[in-house]
Amino acid sequence: MNKIILSGRLTADPEVRYTQTGRAVASMTLAVNKRFVQEGQPSADFFRIVAWQKLAEVCGNNLVKGSQIIVDGHLQTRSYDAKDGSKRYITEVVAGDIEFIGPKPAGSGNRTNSYPNAPTDNVTNNASEQVFGEDETDLSDDTEIPF
Repeated sequence: MNKIILSGRLTADPEVRYTQTGRAVASMTLAVNKRFVQEGQPSADFFRIVAWQKLAEVCGNNLVKGSQIIVDGHLQTRSYDAKDGSKRYITEVVAGDIEFIGPKPAGSGNRTNSYPNAPTDNVTNNASEQVFGEDETDLSDDTEIPF
């Protein structure tokens, strides 16, 4: 079984892009506080999150840096060849469901302190089996992750 549930805050606004076939894909990084801290210093783990299709668009329209969310999905590892010829590996969470919790962070622009465009219930990603890059044939810059 490959299932992961994370709760945390976004480290930046989600970045939404579209594949050549028009599928929306959002990438974001989620900071999850560690339960145990050393020497009184808080610490966190950072997880790369990918959402597809309608879920990606909802995230792009409603989430901002600091938004608190719960992600339900699965882990995926993929690889690509960098320009220097080396193989690079990426592990990320492919979101199946994302639940918005807490108020929107202060300073989120002219948006209100709620999620006006968000659906009333969770949005499910129907493409949870989608592998990133399946529809893409050209990644113009192989030295960095294509987000």
